[in-house]
Amino acid sequence: MEIIKPDLKPELLTDTKTKALYDQLQHLLNELDKKKISEETVQKINSETAAINATSLRDKDLYKMLKQKQTGIIKLLEKEHKIVPKNYYRNVWLAAGMGAFGLPIGVAFGLLIGNIALLSIGLPIGMGIGVAVGTSLDKKAEAEGRQLDVEIKA
Repeated sequence: MEIIKPDLKPELLTDTKTKALYDQLQHLLNELDKKKISEETVQKINSETAAINATSLRDKDLYKMLKQKQTGIIKLLEKEHKIVPKNYYRNVWLAAGMGAFGLPIGVAFGLLIGNIALLSIGLPIGMGIGVAVGTSLDKKAEAEGRQLDVEIKA
């Protein structure tokens, strides 16, 4: 089964951010054609694409819908097939590192020094740890051939 591509009318894509996101989504789906994924996953992706093709939303509403559909497709691929875009794990672990490692390190440092205002010192440390862990997972995904040749911009 083939993945259906988004086919929106050009007059709906007047905003530059929306157009860039639309192009990014098309590139993502083109890259998916190169990967072997199950029929069930293709059907789920096609239902998301059909919803995009049937919309008449514009500007911010269209952008929000495209972002939501793109995120859903990426999460589905990661969950079902462990296929991810470039730098996916780095971006996920950046935030997780700040919360899971950075804040506790900052609290401990602040309490040791006696000035809790130093709590923010741990955030860049946690961010560095998160980026390191995420980058290693991205390299592993690339080595195993589970990485798409597309980077998702925020």
